[in-house]
Amino acid sequence: MSSEPKGISEEMLARLTEMSREFRESGREPAVPRSAATVVLIRPDRSVFLIRRLRAMAFGGMWAFPGGALEPGETPVDAAVREVQEETGVVIEPSALVPWHRWLTPVFERKRFDTWFFVTALPPGQEPNLPESEADHMQWLTPQAAVAENAAGTLPMLPPTLITLSELDTYDSVKAMLAVTRDVSEPFMPEF
Repeated sequence: MSSEPKGISEEMLARLTEMSREFRESGREPAVPRSAATVVLIRPDRSVFLIRRLRAMAFGGMWAFPGGALEPGETPVDAAVREVQEETGVVIEPSALVPWHRWLTPVFERKRFDTWFFVTALPPGQEPNLPESEADHMQWLTPQAAVAENAAGTLPMLPPTLITLSELDTYDSVKAMLAVTRDVSEPFMPEF
């Protein structure tokens, strides 16, 4: 990944760089990351399911994919399946999940996560519900439209979500997206 990921605004980069500087100067110890999983549900038209997290939650007000922290004894795949079902009512088969990324929150963040990103096709005959206990809005957008709305300031999201959307936009079909093979055994942690 380049030092300036595609789609990340100069304002966002400046804010993250400042947070990194403040952390280094503080001498504070990094928070211990929690393991988490998130899932990009994709329709045949390549649109993806996004939710806006409740303001009271971690990353509140940001648009994201369904997901959450692993519970004791769970694997990332177990958590992804559980979180999607709990949050949206959609039941996905573990074998349908394709690993896409694994992001580790930078050391300067007070809440840190080691998050596994998976992609999967929306199972036929299922439609996600709004996870009202965790989100206040939901929508389907193509990756290109979501990136454009983020750039316009109408769809705030964190860098891992934005970068995932930018990458998905380079594929011309769901089949091509799901054919990608990635090694996610080690997490990627951006540095600023």
